[in-house]
Amino acid sequence: MRRAGHRVGLYISPHLVDVRERMSVDSQPIPVDAFCSWTEHLADAIERTNASFFESTTAIAFADFAARGAEIAVIEVGLGGRLDSTNVIDPMVSCVTSVSLDHTAYLGDSLESIAREKAGIAKAGRPFVIGESDPAVVRMLQAAAEQSGAHVHVVEAGSVYNGALGISGWPQRRNAATAQAVLGVVPEPLRPSRLAMAEGLAAAWLPGRFDRRGRWLFDVAHNASAVSALADGIREADLCRPIHALVGMLSDKDWETFLTTLRPEVDAMWISTPPSAPLNRRTDFSWVQQYSALDLEFEADFDEALEQAEKGAGTVLVTGSFHTVGDVMSRLPGFAPLG
Repeated sequence: MRRAGHRVGLYISPHLVDVRERMSVDSQPIPVDAFCSWTEHLADAIERTNASFFESTTAIAFADFAARGAEIAVIEVGLGGRLDSTNVIDPMVSCVTSVSLDHTAYLGDSLESIAREKAGIAKAGRPFVIGESDPAVVRMLQAAAEQSGAHVHVVEAGSVYNGALGISGWPQRRNAATAQAVLGVVPEPLRPSRLAMAEGLAAAWLPGRFDRRGRWLFDVAHNASAVSALADGIREADLCRPIHALVGMLSDKDWETFLTTLRPEVDAMWISTPPSAPLNRRTDFSWVQQYSALDLEFEADFDEALEQAEKGAGTVLVTGSFHTVGDVMSRLPGFAPLG
């Protein structure tokens, strides 16, 4: 949309190091003074409504986009969709990229219940794009969206973007095909040209998504589908061996699937807890012994774990959580997204 000449706001979550990463206009994060000013301005309303952190940052982002004159906003939903604070908007188009068993404590423990929650962003009379490939999940999303009166567009299974793409990996090519479908149903005159789409996708980049920087590889994978994509990416990429992985995940994630999927692709693996992880979601590692066959190294001290993973590594893979990637980036000069 920027390549087409529009002023574009972007709201994403979570952040890696600095909360201001969540809200940007034309790739410029909200200035510190503006973030402080909006926080102060909205403080009474936040406290009066007992708004959550995410609800508060959503309000700040929308206020910032209006103040900075964004013509179009690309809004990433938080958890689920139906009850998400971002769902107050009336979108030109809404989209679900994929559905996986994640955040089950909030969204339900089946793909059907999760799909139903995600389809809650579909709006009557508006396009709703489905990027999911699983036929059963597509049917669930389609039925829920059609019930709301949305105009459903399904990206064909196996369809991927074949042009130049700034983000690595097959899943990102699938995401890019979904992005093309979204852009294709944006109403005129806002719809970008094919050239603008091609230029924008070629320049697309997000920190922490199969993010290679010298001998460092950062990936915020934290569920089964994401770690499978990460494993595929490692096999396909020309990474310098040995690959040493530093993994830190939150307690409500599927550790077993993550470790058994990733461990065969790396030469050594250290497990630790990122310092920024919420206290109530930190992992009790008493279970590590049952995975002795995977040859894992556990180090309670995060900085020590990072130091050990660096020693003798051709590639240092940092993964498992936004917290883990962000905590390592903040310790490496010049690696944090905002400098």
